[in-house]
Amino acid sequence: MIVVAGEALIDLVPQGTGALAALRPALGGGPYNTAVALGRLGSPAAFCSRVSYDAFGTALLDRLRETGVDVSPVQRGAEPTTLAVASVDADGSAAYSFYVEGTADRLFSVPAALPPGTRAVSFGTCSLVLEPGASAYEELLRETAARGVFTALDPNIRAGLIPDPDAYRARFRSWLPSVSLLKLSAEDAEWLGGSPREWLAAGPAAVVVTRGGAGLTAYTRDGGEYAVAGERVAVVDTIGAGDTVNAALLHGLAVRDALSEEAVAGLRAEGWAGLLGFAARAAAVTCSRAGAEPPYAHEVAV
Repeated sequence: MIVVAGEALIDLVPQGTGALAALRPALGGGPYNTAVALGRLGSPAAFCSRVSYDAFGTALLDRLRETGVDVSPVQRGAEPTTLAVASVDADGSAAYSFYVEGTADRLFSVPAALPPGTRAVSFGTCSLVLEPGASAYEELLRETAARGVFTALDPNIRAGLIPDPDAYRARFRSWLPSVSLLKLSAEDAEWLGGSPREWLAAGPAAVVVTRGGAGLTAYTRDGGEYAVAGERVAVVDTIGAGDTVNAALLHGLAVRDALSEEAVAGLRAEGWAGLLGFAARAAAVTCSRAGAEPPYAHEVAV
């Protein structure tokens, strides 16, 4: 079981150009997309969050169930669902404005227990920024790592939600001793400062940096550096691409029985080539269609 902890929200995606283009609601949120992608790829997965009782919240949970994701760890609340208004550039890159005040996912609390058989827990995005929920997710991260469970972090920076960048950067560094696998985009890496080697020295067994169409690179504690090119595809938009990479890495590690820091440290060039190549193929499928629509197992080969 791979547990994904973090927010579920509604992306409002423009259906044309201009500030007044019609907006289509789409199910989303970085952790939510990761959970859906894991389910579609065939990994036993669970979602750990706090979701509204409103119609959007019901739709979010319905999709998880349809994908085979366990929603028993989900907390519910009467508060509204978070909204993210997307804007898509000519190259398909997406940016977001968020409506987060008083929303359900901000009131997440640490669960008494995670589902039986949990082998890995993934964290990231807005859930680690917005209080009071951010402190609860941080506590869950530290507790999970202390029990020896594999942890993954995708910070997925949304700078507009971070009132004090320096404080957040310090907080990010404080998480690293509790992180097994750090995955982030080149843009996230630049915003956070530091380097993969610095982050590896603080704790993770591996750091994976994504560079859009240019591919992915993994860095390991023993000085290893492994890269693959991106898959060529006609890009519709990039919504959910990074979340798909996150899920593909976790799924690929699970298939290889490598959801431990020791196993990740033992991967060599061939293992990383296969794992990163799989993640690149999965992300390319997501980029080839509108919105966060990650691939099913039959569309990509592990």
